[in-house]
Amino acid sequence: MIVDLHETTTSRINSTLVRLRTETGVHMFGRVLTLVIDATDGHVDIEHAITTALNAAREHPCRIIVLAPAHDAGESLSAHIRVADAAHGGEVVVLTPAPVMLEDPDTLIIPLLLPDSPVVAWWPGTAPSSPGATSLGVLAQRRITDSKGDDSPAQTLEACAHGYMAGDTDLAWTRLTRWRALLATALDQSPHTTVRSVSIDGEPENPSLILLAAWLENALDCEAKIVSSPGATGVAGVRLETDEGLISLERTDDHTVVYTTPHGPPHILRLPRRTLNDLLAEELRSLSPDEVYGRVLQSSLKGT
Repeated sequence: MIVDLHETTTSRINSTLVRLRTETGVHMFGRVLTLVIDATDGHVDIEHAITTALNAAREHPCRIIVLAPAHDAGESLSAHIRVADAAHGGEVVVLTPAPVMLEDPDTLIIPLLLPDSPVVAWWPGTAPSSPGATSLGVLAQRRITDSKGDDSPAQTLEACAHGYMAGDTDLAWTRLTRWRALLATALDQSPHTTVRSVSIDGEPENPSLILLAAWLENALDCEAKIVSSPGATGVAGVRLETDEGLISLERTDDHTVVYTTPHGPPHILRLPRRTLNDLLAEELRSLSPDEVYGRVLQSSLKGT
């Protein structure tokens, strides 16, 4: 069920949500969090962001609040509300405020938060360098950004390192979860070996490569060299030269990598590229601060 409200208030929006839930048979008791999407930079595909959030909500039922770019004039608030039936349970509120209202967006968000439940903030477009210092970020236990689309990812990550607060995370880091797991497993098989050199191949100017290099340097106390591979997407391969021989992961296509160790023949492993749905769902599984990300970001990427 869809309802559009013009020149409205948060109180009226709340009462409309209650009425729609009653009419559709949806209860809010199953909601585990409120996901707030900041799409105010004007370059976000709002429908794509909503679809991604709804897909993640299948695993983590939540109320989705979208803060859209301000309309051109006036001092009014508009809202677009979607409440699905009990079988699907989607609940979305898209807020389109007057420009003056965006000066204090928390005043729009707070009345619509689910009571006694965590808040997660997501910036699918351009994000502030210190999300936790914003009025929206103060409300959230977790704050999700994505530096992949930034023009200067190295500068973006350095700014994020200086502005980091516990609860911040970057989907460029989330894309590395399976890479990090495979590399950790490979090193666990040779616990006493010394890594002499590290090289990472991949897409030029991709922040995931920078974060992976920082993580390996932090973990191995060894410089990690990044080698740009024009035409590559994301991380294309990782090579660790050790006392016992070569450990490497080399992507062969969008679904598999060749895994090589000094202790046997190469193996082909599944490592499919992950969708935005997968990444957001992973970040919603744990609302505790990602301490490893914070340590890597602050210890390796602050610059001088």
